[in-house]
Amino acid sequence: MERLQKVLAQANVASRRKAEELILEKKVKVNGKIVSELGFKVSRKDQIEVDGKPIEFAPLCYYLLNKPTGYLSTVSDDKKRRTILDLFEPEDKENRIYPVGRLDYDTAGLLLVTNDGELTKKLTHPTSEIAKQYLVRVKGIVIKDKIRKLREGVIIDDNYLAVPKEVQLMELDKKNQSTLIRIIITEGKNKQVRKMMEAIGHPVKNLTRDQYAFLNLEGVKRGTYRKLKLHEVKQLKNL
Repeated sequence: MERLQKVLAQANVASRRKAEELILEKKVKVNGKIVSELGFKVSRKDQIEVDGKPIEFAPLCYYLLNKPTGYLSTVSDDKKRRTILDLFEPEDKENRIYPVGRLDYDTAGLLLVTNDGELTKKLTHPTSEIAKQYLVRVKGIVIKDKIRKLREGVIIDDNYLAVPKEVQLMELDKKNQSTLIRIIITEGKNKQVRKMMEAIGHPVKNLTRDQYAFLNLEGVKRGTYRKLKLHEVKQLKNL
């Protein structure tokens, strides 16, 4: 369920602000009844009319994007910086797609993009506990004691105990003084992995999310995307 004005905007009826004006002017009907309440929520099953004309919903779309660094996980930016929409073909952008959650500007990897509001809400809810796997290259050689500390949990963001689901030491690069770590988390705190690494004294050099739940980046090159398969969408909805 989503707010009526948001649904009208997604259906390209009008901008969000203009949609609110249409609702307040009592020009919108839902299932045959005039709605003048801005907080009114609807779904795709509802019959919605504007000035007596039924609206058409954009088809539901689901994409897996391999995001490069240097792109914002948003659909627009006041500073005219590059966003993930710049990576999509025009015909796909027309369906008013947006990212499920976010990846930082300097973080690469797997990002789901869709126009399915109900699924997005489900996957990003704090109780969803979706497993997200990252490969993180940090500065310095990480000793086993610090890996153990990481597994037990570290304090970030004003006394929040961040406990990963799994941590694995992948590679020690003594020549370049760096360490590769695989980490799986189920929370979605802002810059969580970076803050966790800083908490053990090893700042991040580069960070890639290579898995989200059961989905991975196989066959999807950096900067490209693919449509999710029907069975993948069903699996996501059943998580």
